[in-house]
Amino acid sequence: MSGPDLATTYLGLPLRTPLVVGAAGPLSESVEALQELERCGAAAIVLHSLFEEQIEREQLALHHLGQQGAESYGEAISYLPEPALQHGGADAYLRLIEQARRRLTIPVIASLNGRSPGRWVESARRIEAAGAAALELNIYAIPTDPELSSAAIEAQVEEIVREVRAEVALPLAVKLGPFFSNFGAMARRLEHSGAQGLVLFNRFYQPDIDIESMTVRPNLLLSTPHDLRLPLRWIALLHGRVGLDLIGSGGVHRGTDVVRLLMAGAAAIQVVAALLRHGPGRLQGLEDELATWMRDHEVASVAALIGCMSQAHCPNPEEYERAQYMQAIHSYSPAGAATARGPW
Repeated sequence: MSGPDLATTYLGLPLRTPLVVGAAGPLSESVEALQELERCGAAAIVLHSLFEEQIEREQLALHHLGQQGAESYGEAISYLPEPALQHGGADAYLRLIEQARRRLTIPVIASLNGRSPGRWVESARRIEAAGAAALELNIYAIPTDPELSSAAIEAQVEEIVREVRAEVALPLAVKLGPFFSNFGAMARRLEHSGAQGLVLFNRFYQPDIDIESMTVRPNLLLSTPHDLRLPLRWIALLHGRVGLDLIGSGGVHRGTDVVRLLMAGAAAIQVVAALLRHGPGRLQGLEDELATWMRDHEVASVAALIGCMSQAHCPNPEEYERAQYMQAIHSYSPAGAATARGPW
């Protein structure tokens, strides 16, 4: 008896399974690491992001090298040392794409991470020329200017997508945080700007304060299964309402997490934290758990799962909105409350 059909399509790319390795530096720093992910079952890989700051740093370093001996500002000379050209810059990123194109059979998706319009286009062109299968725009910004309106912020995001779409033919996905006044309207605006996919959601890593040294320091916390709820809800709300492929990101640790996101309407699933915790071999475990669940529930294909429990198709659509909030509040019992009230 043959197993269920796990194939899906994302950004027009045929995938063997819905399991995509999301952007994470330690998982995709070399072509050998990418090959290991492919051997372990990755259907596609999103490379670690090329950051706007890296591109700026490389350009500054190149300018400095070209101006050695000429009059220049001391601050600019000391800002970045020459080795910045040798580690993690745009050229190294493009070489990795070229090597991956030659040595892998699965799609390799590039990722640009930034916050400002106007700085993405040249890098997007070079990424396309290097042979990436698609491009993910990882738009990561924390607005801090109280004079900057929400409309202006949303317009900046649209401008980034429009500029890149006008210059490259690559399939284009946008990865965003959830903090918009009307995320559904934002999704439609991105679709009209030329995006074909939407990755939900970008995780904003929160800094911490070291109370002994009195410094602000990074504090990277990997996702947990609880983080699944936010992308699940919005994927379910958007499925069928926008023409974008939706991809779930954050909180995927078990095969049943994959099932839930597919039911909500995800075309594919990005996995990162589970692989950082358990290694690339966890991909095969997730695939086996997905296939087992589908066999046990007599589901023939991933295509039959996608969107079957979205808001448009679930038995009670209000469960994704305010009614669920009220039900959750009223159904919660604090620890020990049942004993204190008695068994009734």
